[in-house]
Amino acid sequence: MKKLKKKRLSRSGRVMVAFLVLLVPVAVTLFTISAILWVNFGKHDTITETATALFHIQDRKTGEAVPQEFIPIYIEAAKEYNIPWTLLAAHHRIETRFSTMKTDVSPVGAEGPMQFMPCTFVGWDYPGCKELGKGDIPERDKIDPAVIEQYGGYGVDANGDGIADPFDIEDAIFSAANYLSDSGAADGDIQKAVFTYNHSDQYVEDVLWYYNEFEEQRIASEKQVKK
Repeated sequence: MKKLKKKRLSRSGRVMVAFLVLLVPVAVTLFTISAILWVNFGKHDTITETATALFHIQDRKTGEAVPQEFIPIYIEAAKEYNIPWTLLAAHHRIETRFSTMKTDVSPVGAEGPMQFMPCTFVGWDYPGCKELGKGDIPERDKIDPAVIEQYGGYGVDANGDGIADPFDIEDAIFSAANYLSDSGAADGDIQKAVFTYNHSDQYVEDVLWYYNEFEEQRIASEKQVKK
């Protein structure tokens, strides 16, 4: 009986060892996935906390805060084109008060949340583009990425829906980032980029005021989150 019992225990032990061996790769996989999720979750929390802190900081002129829904778009566009996201927020604030104005087409023909002149969006080489840049561009060409590429425009299809729409918030912000980046912002010449966007000294002054305001708040917010 003793020998039989010992034999049964030995067999059970082998089964247990084999079972544990099978569990090892599963455990490693689960650990790896958990680690990845934890790292990404941590990064998301940091961004969210930073952004949340910024939402509650009001500018000294009007008391307006940067709307929460736009900050992730600013950040992604700025990363794509190597410019400060706070510069995009400043432009958006000046152009259409964060898309709260009654109309998104100006008297001179600038369009969308970031107020692009059609010829800047599609490209100044497009036939008929002159003067202020309103042009006479058919709607189908104005939103066609292939046409925009052909004529050297700054319009971007940011959301991947096959069109570059100056009235779509994602496309508009990415297009603005593209334009500002190419105009000097990616090289650190913020003032030159802003003036290229709109040839007005007052415009430059206003955008830079908000840019410096938001940038100061961003830095303070990130320091607060790190504590």
